[in-house]
Amino acid sequence: MARDLLLGIDIGNTVVKAVLFDLAGRQIARHGVDGATLKPAPAMVERPVAGLWADAQVAISGCLAAAGADPARIAAVGLAGHGNGLYLLDRDGAALLGIQSLDTRAAGLAADLDRAVGPDLHAICLQRPWPAQTPVLLAWVKAHRPEVYAKAATLCFAKDIIACHLTGQRATEISDMSGAGLLCLPAARYDAGLMALYGLADAMPLLPPLKLPTDVVGHVTPAAAAATGLREGTPVVAGYFDVVASALGSGAVGAGAASVVLGSWSVNQVFADAPVRNADVFMVAAFGPGRFANMDNSATSAANLEWYVRALIERGAHHDDPFAMVNDLVGRAGVAPDDPMFHPFLYGGRHGAQQRGGFYGLAGWHDEGHMLRALYEGVAFEHRRHVGVLTAAGAAITEVALSGGGTRSPHWPQMMADVLGLPVSLGIAEETGALGGVMAAAVGVGLFPDEEAAVAAMTTCKAQLFPDPARRALHERRFAVWQRLTERMEPFWADLAGLRSHDQ
Repeated sequence: MARDLLLGIDIGNTVVKAVLFDLAGRQIARHGVDGATLKPAPAMVERPVAGLWADAQVAISGCLAAAGADPARIAAVGLAGHGNGLYLLDRDGAALLGIQSLDTRAAGLAADLDRAVGPDLHAICLQRPWPAQTPVLLAWVKAHRPEVYAKAATLCFAKDIIACHLTGQRATEISDMSGAGLLCLPAARYDAGLMALYGLADAMPLLPPLKLPTDVVGHVTPAAAAATGLREGTPVVAGYFDVVASALGSGAVGAGAASVVLGSWSVNQVFADAPVRNADVFMVAAFGPGRFANMDNSATSAANLEWYVRALIERGAHHDDPFAMVNDLVGRAGVAPDDPMFHPFLYGGRHGAQQRGGFYGLAGWHDEGHMLRALYEGVAFEHRRHVGVLTAAGAAITEVALSGGGTRSPHWPQMMADVLGLPVSLGIAEETGALGGVMAAAVGVGLFPDEEAAVAAMTTCKAQLFPDPARRALHERRFAVWQRLTERMEPFWADLAGLRSHDQ
């Protein structure tokens, strides 16, 4: 039987998705499962780790059932997953803790580390400490939950949990590890001196075997086959940090290619054959020899819309399609130069966990559509600020491949083009993270010689959007005001953080 299908599993901060593709990148079937998010205290965002595998089983079996295809046709399984946060397993493989990358509990520790050894850390891993960074969270666990730290045997990432359940093998790969500030760059290797700077010299044994994203981790075990419907022995390939996967799945590949991910995180990246050494740039992820993604990111993108919908639109009631309702409201809202503005810092910002979200300039004639349009624009403004950091560091960006859940909106992609002042291309694939994961799988089992060939064969541009001159000019004026507002809010945010610190 021909092995002419590939299965991608994409583990986000909220949803676990299984997507079946053919070798031309056409989506055959998809099944997603909304996972549970736990917020046990302010600044803490966790998930029940055991639920990851339970959700993945439902997603995989549901996808296979929807496809009606023989699992023997699946040549390989590829993975993608959100980076950073912290997932810990004990010696028996049982889950100890799952912290999402929206968490800010370690903000104080991150600031302390940055003051003490930030430049030294950046010299090794090209990243400075920040609250949801994996090693910072591990150091927080060491300090505040020593009983959990003592039981930990393996540090891994969201997608590694699924790979372990599918194959019985504990492993990780370089894009997630480098994106978390846990590798020496550009060599992309573990470094005892780096761990010591985090105060984690004793954590070296927790780091699992390190793979390339296109390496085969193992094969589907009999137990995993019975649980999911996959064929026993199907190869499972390590896959990518989801931001890299989404870039590839949207058609970006090769040095100079730029990608913006309108997802839970504001992800803005340029591929290069060498890492940029600039302290203003948030992070660098390595995903192969001579393959780097230089990024400026923050948790300031569509997670804001997710919060708005869950907290304010649904309010516990049933809506058939709340996001369609949002887009209808945005489409009907009038546009004026003095419309409200929004800060997309519900989970902190690039310049500190103390930054908070907020609507400004509301008047009695504004309605919910104006508020939602302000939210869309505020997210786009922060993407623009990030892209500006990359261009100031030397990246020549002339157009971007846009991906992420926000691209399903009929309004947001055009607004992104208008705000960025750049042409924006949209690929046919909606599930770009899962598609990037199956590209790793395809290369890993020899269906394509490299990522360039996989991207060429498996992606198609659906549309290219160009900035509207009038809207571009309007957003330009509003962006200047938004930047001044952000600067003037900093003392308030610092005072607010001080009140909380005093209360604790």
